[in-house]
Formats: sequence, C-alpha cells, structure tokens
Amino acid sequence: MRAKDQTPAPVAGLPARRAGLDILSLVRSGKPLDEALEACRSFGALEGADRAFARALASTVLRRQGTIDTLIGEFVDKPLPKRAARATEILRLAAAQSAILDLPDHAVVSTAVALAQSFRETQGYAGLINAVARKIARTGKAAAEKLPARADIPGWLWRRLERAYGPATARAIARAHREEPPLDLTPKRKDEAAALAAKLGGTLLPTGSIRLAAPGEVTRLPGFEDGAWWVQDAAAALPAKLLGDVAGKRVFDLCAAPGGKTMQLAASGARVVAVDVKGPRLKRVADNLARTGLAAETVKADILDWAPAEKADAILLDAPCSATGVARRHPDILRSRSEDEIEPLARLQAKLIDKAVSLLAEGGLIVYATCSLLPEEGERQIEAALQRHSGLKRAPVAPEEISGLGEALTRAGEVRTLPSFWPETGGMDGFFAARLRREAAR
Repeated sequence: MRAKDQTPAPVAGLPARRAGLDILSLVRSGKPLDEALEACRSFGALEGADRAFARALASTVLRRQGTIDTLIGEFVDKPLPKRAARATEILRLAAAQSAILDLPDHAVVSTAVALAQSFRETQGYAGLINAVARKIARTGKAAAEKLPARADIPGWLWRRLERAYGPATARAIARAHREEPPLDLTPKRKDEAAALAAKLGGTLLPTGSIRLAAPGEVTRLPGFEDGAWWVQDAAAALPAKLLGDVAGKRVFDLCAAPGGKTMQLAASGARVVAVDVKGPRLKRVADNLARTGLAAETVKADILDWAPAEKADAILLDAPCSATGVARRHPDILRSRSEDEIEPLARLQAKLIDKAVSLLAEGGLIVYATCSLLPEEGERQIEAALQRHSGLKRAPVAPEEISGLGEALTRAGEVRTLPSFWPETGGMDGFFAARLRREAAR
C-alpha cells in the first residue's frame, strides 16, 4: 500500500493537477488563495504552462464551485464524509476540467483516478471517482451551461446583491464573477502610459490603467524589474486619484498593504506615510516601493492606537471589508466569507473613519474606500459618518475625475464600480469610494 504522502507514479499532466489539489487543500485550511500559492511546495516546483494550469484549476474550482457541486450531486446520492475531503476535491477538479475547461475526457479521468490512488485515505474512493468523472465528462458541459450564474454565488451574498442592485444587475455581477479577469497595471509615469501599453501589447484604459488580456508570468513582463508599473485593478486605482493634486502634501495611507495606492500617491509627489497593522504586509509595501524606486514612510501600527506627531493634509482610508468586490480576482472569497462577518466589519469601519477624521488637518480631504459590493460597507458608512461629524462634508467627485466611467458616479457624487462594468473588455473589481472634507472650525 502506498504511503499517504507518496508521490504518484508518473502520469502526463499529473504534477499540475496534484498542485491544484494541494492549493485547494491549503485554501480549505484557511489560507487566502494568494498565500496558498506562495506556500504550496508542489506548485512552487512547477514552471511555465504547468504552473499556469495548476493555478487555473484551483481558481476554477473556487470560482465555479456551486456549479461543480451541483454536477457532482447528480451522480452522488449524498456528500462524502468530512474525512473524505480530499476525495471530494479530486471530484471537483475532474468536474472543473470536463464541464468548465473542456479538457479531453481520458486525461481528466485517468489523472483523477491516479490522484485518488496516490493517497491512502482516497484509495477506497478511486472506483467512485472513476465512475463519476466519466459521467460528468459525458454530460457535464451541457448541464453546466444550463445552470444560472447565481449558482456560483453563496445564497447570503446573492440575496444582498439582489436587494442592493436589483435582479438584473445581480445576475450581471454573478456572470462577471464566473470569468477569469484580465491583468491591470498602473504605470509609474502617466506620460509614459501609452508607450508602455504598446510595449506590453496591452490596452490603455480611459482611466489610465493598462490592461493585458493574456499576460503570462508577471515578473517576466517588460518593465517589472525596472519598476515601471505595478499590478492594480483599474477600479482599485481610482480612490487615490480622488485626492487630486497631492504634490508636496502630507498624506496618510491607512491600511496601506499591498501598497498600490501608496505608490500612486508617492509617484504623484506626496509625502506619504503608509500605515498597516501587519508586519509581513507592510514589508510587501516596502518591497514594492523599493522595486519602483518610490519613497514613503512605513509605519507598523494599529490605526486606532496610532498617534502621529503631525496631522495629515489628506488621508486615504482603504478600510478592511468583506472584499466581495474582488471575488472574480480572488475566488476563494466566495467560499471563505460569511454573512456573520459583515456587522463586525461595519463597526470597525466606522471606528476607522472616526479615527481618520481625528488625524486630518482642517480643510483636508479624506477618501474612504472599500472593495466591497455591500452598501453597509460603503454608502451607509458615509451617511452615518456625516451624521456623527458635523464638520465633515461631502466633496462630490466630478465626472472628468473618473474618465470613461460615468456609470460609476452616484447621485451623491460617490464612486461605485461593479464587476459587471466594462464587460466587453473584461470587467473590473467592485469598489466604493467617497470623498469628504473636514471644514475649518468657525
């Protein structure tokens, strides 16, 4: 009998599928997908196309899990026991390959069986996996195409999206979540954006971001080593722009990691103080600054306890949130978040807004942002903050400040992007941003 951790016998395509399985195991243990990719040894051993394939496998299972589990449920009377969690993931991988990625039946079934036979706890399920994988290979693609997009959205999130935006928009968001997103880059120098887009074979978006449809390995792209750009979704690049001309101003970037907005502000000439509570995340900010040759002060601190010597001319608060707006880029969020987290997050966001107000000089601007689709973490936070702080007023965003995204501007002059925007070019993350000014005391 094979040992539990024995490497499977050589089968074409098996190492990438084994890595996909290992990535999913790490995600199910509580690691975010990005961290799982960094920690997974079998994934780290892959190169080129195999590496991309393993990542695509794990992402597809997470992104389309509702559909995948429905397909499996047609041929398995009841879910496998918890002790057979790995066997369930092998089935999901097989279903994803056949029904979503449309891979050859023989390769899908043979590698699924080989994976099952390589682990002691799944060997007894090899026959079941073989039978179910064969059935899904025959009928799964057609069955998957008939399922509504909402099948891949957790019920609690679907209900909230439908209440907030209506059924039609909720369906459009769900469809966007099903698609693998393109890669967006923020150029360090705005005046070089067009030339850089041409060099990268990308498209310069109206908002100034560069979009790549099929980027390949990020670190091998032209300009990476030179720090000419950094990865940042087009929607995520908007909040920093709303602070306007920050040249020479003292700007606090609160909850700064991974540093995209810090770099935007630094590149615009601001004297940035980047604050984050987690040391490893702050190191990532410092590493990104070093690669791009930009300067900012980094501070490891709990913002609620932080007491800087000087107040800020402007503050960007990208608050911790449910991250429901970035699920198309981080599909593990659809499986790791729960409705019970929303209220505690909203309470924290309110405290952070109050703290930010206390750190801002009179006449200064705050941009509050979250990568959430939920009004409780966006629009309602601003309404409540305006009630709490009489000296805080909206500074409405003008259409020209978000070129090409007029649909994202709300009646209150706030910015609300949705994953369903720009569907013809690959969508965007869901973000909320509002700009407030602290008026001088009379």
